[in-house]
Amino acid sequence: MAKKFKDPAEVVPLKIRKCPICGKPAKRVYQPFCSDHCADVDLGRWLNEGYRIPTNEAPGELADDDTGDEDGVPGKR
Repeated sequence: MAKKFKDPAEVVPLKIRKCPICGKPAKRVYQPFCSDHCADVDLGRWLNEGYRIPTNEAPGELADDDTGDEDGVPGKR
């Protein structure tokens, strides 16, 4: 016999997460943010390279395996 599904009124909603920018409850339309403003703030941080992964490399420094072919041209094979 097939299982019967719970009545929709008995289903517990998911926990409402907080906006990562301001901490207000997130709205479904702007998930995971609470508003268009907070989504734009986050986009601005990405575009201005505000989010970075820390490394020990100096800016413009290439890793050994990224040097390319013998002539030093990256990606040329």
